[in-house]
Amino acid sequence: MYYIFPFQRENKYSRTSAVKYALTYGLTPNPNYRYFPLINDKSGDCANFISQCLFTGNAPMDFNKVRPWWYKKGLNRALDTWSISWSVAHSLYYYLRENAEKNSSYTKGIEITNKKELEVGDLIFFQDKKGLIFHSTIVTNFSNGEPLITQHSPQAVNIPYIKSWPAFKYHYVKIRI
Repeated sequence: MYYIFPFQRENKYSRTSAVKYALTYGLTPNPNYRYFPLINDKSGDCANFISQCLFTGNAPMDFNKVRPWWYKKGLNRALDTWSISWSVAHSLYYYLRENAEKNSSYTKGIEITNKKELEVGDLIFFQDKKGLIFHSTIVTNFSNGEPLITQHSPQAVNIPYIKSWPAFKYHYVKIRI
């Protein structure tokens, strides 16, 4: 018998919309958003891209003053502004996790230990040996039960997550709104 976790019920997150967006813009970034290029294996566009996927999947922007998650378009992309949690992998990870811990009405990320429980639209975060979350990806398919991810920095669609950046630890995060 399959157990349904409480966080799996009544989810307003549109996994289909998030994944469709990821597959559409995985290789060619959406020109309606600022793009953050990868410079010397630092920075990059991964969290910005994942935030766009979440937003397309019905994740509401959160303008709170403690840990916000938002993107505001300016008159042109050079004038766009955003929260740190929108564009930085470790900040996005902690934003989602804290929302889950507080049962926030905003987007929640529930960490699970078994990658077999992941669904398309869930996220995988990458951690280095120092404990820093440095990369974020979205699950967009499966091959032989293994999650395939789509990402920016570098751009890739439906690749095995273990073929992305080398990581000390992976964080499997279920998304719920």
